Amino acid sequence: MIRNGTRLASQVCETQVIVVKSTPALDALTCGGAPLAALGAEQADAVLDPDFAEGTVLGKRYAHESGAELLVTRAGAGSLAVDGIPLGLKQAVQLPSSD
Repeated sequence: MIRNGTRLASQVCETQVIVVKSTPALDALTCGGAPLAALGAEQADAVLDPDFAEGTVLGKRYAHESGAELLVTRAGAGSLAVDGIPLGLKQAVQLPSSD
């Protein structure tokens, strides 16, 4: 299982992420259609899948329905997905007003 704080890099683009909250679902995490690898690990000969090429946004958090959460530390052309289902941007929590 991928642990909290793990830094991962895409094998098909420049995307890099840090795991903020880990769940077993992240074992099927991909970016651009290829599995992510540990930062600094040898890159595989993978090609960006056009179906997963919407890109990632620097500094944004992406969340999975299982509760897993990733923070993008370097943006790239590939999209993050778990089991082929794209991850969405985590929405900001609306705080109550302090009137």
